[in-house]
Amino acid sequence: MLKNYFKIALRNLWKYKTNSFVSIIGLSLGIGCFLLLTTYVLHEVRYDRFQLNGEHIVRVNFLYQSGESEPVHVAVTPTGVAPAFAREFGEIKEAVRIYPYSGGGAVAVKYNDALFNEKKVLFADAAFFKIFPTEFIEGDPATALAQPNSVVIDETTARKYFGTESAIGKSVTMNENLPMQVTGVIADIPSYSHIKFNWLGSYNTLPRSKTEAFDSASDYTYLLLQPQAKVETLQTKVDQFAAKNLNNPQYPSTKIKLGLEAFNRIHLYSNVSAGLEASGNYKYIYILSGVALLILIIACINFVNLVTARSAVRAREVGVRKVMGAGRTQVFRQYLFECGLITVTATIVGLLISFLGFPIISSITESSLGLRIWPAYSVILLLIALAISVTLLSGIYPAAVLSRFEPIKVLKGKVLAANGGSGLRSTLVVFQFTVSILFIIGTIIANQQLHFIQNKNLGINPSQIIVMDVGSGISTGKLAAIKNELLNNPIVKSVTASYDSPVNVQGGYTISASDKPQDFQMNITAIPVEKDFVPTLGVELIAGQNFNDTDILQATADSAALRKYAFILNESAVKALGWTAETAIGKQVNMNGREGQVKAVAKDFHFRSLHEKIGPIAIIPEYNYFGKVMVKVAGNETTQAVDLLRKRWKENFPMRPFEYHFLDEEFDKMYKAETRISSILALFSGISIFISCLGLFALIAFISEQRTKEIGIRKVLGASVAGIVLLLSKDFVKLMLIAIAIATPAAWFALNKWLSDFAYQIKMSPWTFISVGVAAIAIALMTISFQSIKAALMNPVKSLKSE
Repeated sequence: MLKNYFKIALRNLWKYKTNSFVSIIGLSLGIGCFLLLTTYVLHEVRYDRFQLNGEHIVRVNFLYQSGESEPVHVAVTPTGVAPAFAREFGEIKEAVRIYPYSGGGAVAVKYNDALFNEKKVLFADAAFFKIFPTEFIEGDPATALAQPNSVVIDETTARKYFGTESAIGKSVTMNENLPMQVTGVIADIPSYSHIKFNWLGSYNTLPRSKTEAFDSASDYTYLLLQPQAKVETLQTKVDQFAAKNLNNPQYPSTKIKLGLEAFNRIHLYSNVSAGLEASGNYKYIYILSGVALLILIIACINFVNLVTARSAVRAREVGVRKVMGAGRTQVFRQYLFECGLITVTATIVGLLISFLGFPIISSITESSLGLRIWPAYSVILLLIALAISVTLLSGIYPAAVLSRFEPIKVLKGKVLAANGGSGLRSTLVVFQFTVSILFIIGTIIANQQLHFIQNKNLGINPSQIIVMDVGSGISTGKLAAIKNELLNNPIVKSVTASYDSPVNVQGGYTISASDKPQDFQMNITAIPVEKDFVPTLGVELIAGQNFNDTDILQATADSAALRKYAFILNESAVKALGWTAETAIGKQVNMNGREGQVKAVAKDFHFRSLHEKIGPIAIIPEYNYFGKVMVKVAGNETTQAVDLLRKRWKENFPMRPFEYHFLDEEFDKMYKAETRISSILALFSGISIFISCLGLFALIAFISEQRTKEIGIRKVLGASVAGIVLLLSKDFVKLMLIAIAIATPAAWFALNKWLSDFAYQIKMSPWTFISVGVAAIAIALMTISFQSIKAALMNPVKSLKSE
């Protein structure tokens, strides 16, 4: 029986080659896209869940709020938190501090005569591998980080530095003066881990390990809890600890808290800033899951329409088979078997499409995607389940339609009466194009928002600024020497430096003022800078003057007691302090022990993502540490400027490889998630339109087939080709209008919700929705025109001769 089914299926597939090809292509695209998107979704959902202790790990977050200021949530904590918690609370089994060396910037690593810049360098306590068990290729996890100057590297790094030799015992030098010895080699960290590193040094190598300070937050603290421990109970004890040890009674309006966050929820659900890497967004996972499912459904709908479109042609075949003794069940099985054969073929082709698509999606998402992300055998089970599900979803209805044909009626040509179902097919087409229009509108609005972000006046000008990460910092004398050298060249307009990125400032402080109550403190962001930071970045001063050499001398005095600071505050800070721009000049302020005067007021500028409103910020000339050197170049002289910087870099930093980037690239990186979702929507909305047009092609073919004799009669009675094309097209235009009417309010509501995540956003224009609707109708008409014109041009003699 199966052999017979197989032979008949192959004959029919070959007989209706175009129909079969379109069916397989449509389903293949749907299945391939489904695999691509679900693999990415699984990659995001699996984040950190490979950790054996994941359910018992929490990260400690830091929250501080002064008075009525907005509370600040950050993922970093003071150095003393981990050791103090380990002693104080019995619920904690292990505690670890993780410190991003050189602020997470590039670290120069030298081995023999080879120099490399490494960007994934962390230092951690010896308990790291107890909390996060990791596969060791060489070394002992129990002792790998026990001694100072020890470092564990991943397998890829070991091969890069040492080839096939054993890495254990090899010595390298970090940042010119820090010797480190390799004590372990581990398997590469998966891309779905938010703790990524190539180098993990022992925390007790760092001077900061000698103290247990609570006055500044720079470490990431993770706790492994006892199996029976309850996070809620521990949080209560942590609150009491913070109230006793971190809050200052002299400033009752300032609140400091330490929050416990479940490790497995960090990537998708965390809303704290300054994490080891930017968090994902669970909303986008729902969006992409929906896109994957909808594209698969669209492909299945196509299959239904394509099969039923040929049912009129195959109706006589069904009638003959039934006259020869075939029962309805046999006919049903035969056509379900044909659907299954197409589905299996489409699944195989879809798998090939996914293999070809993984590099593209990996590039868009900046992830390492592939079927290896799926648990063992799960891909095979998924493909089998997918093939069975698609066969049943796509095949049951066409098989039922074909198998219910009555022999007498179909042999007399009365297929239309038996067939019916036009309402369902119309509904499916409306559904297809509703989804496609939603995708297109979403893509356009997402691109408009990204364009708005990229072109918004930030209050600073990041263009034509080359940034060099200095890693462990640059001395004041060397910075001055490099600056003087560069400014002698006319292609360099200005040179400055700052503690961290001026487009993503994270430094959190509190500020008080002499004209405020003694217990007054206010949260404020601050960035230590070199004196020419303001003119180089194009920050506009609305009152006062920029820093001068006297300000630098006072801020860098040898005695801390003699140091005085000049402050430039933005408009938001001045307003929050109850001053005007004019009255703020000369006010005495104190920011975490830095005393001085307000020298200028800057117009508000964006120093963080446009997801956040502009808050108070202070710019201070503090020369203790500069992590970034910025060079503004003239016009289109970037190539010559890079060559100049490379030459000067080698002269001043012979032990550090030269690397650079542009400041506007840092700004763009803050919107990776939005760029990613926009690119994915653009790609898959195009695919959904293509698949939907295949479905529309199938439906117009079906209608043309059913109305062949009607068209012949109309032509005999004098109907024109244009009139017949209009007759066949008008019903589909109605369907498109229904799809537009459904998709427009749905898109408006969904996109308003998405835009609400941005403090600064576009206003959606009705013309966007109108233009998408017109474009959708135009695409539908182009798709319809081929079959409708073909039907209208058919010779009526041929269509009527059987009557």
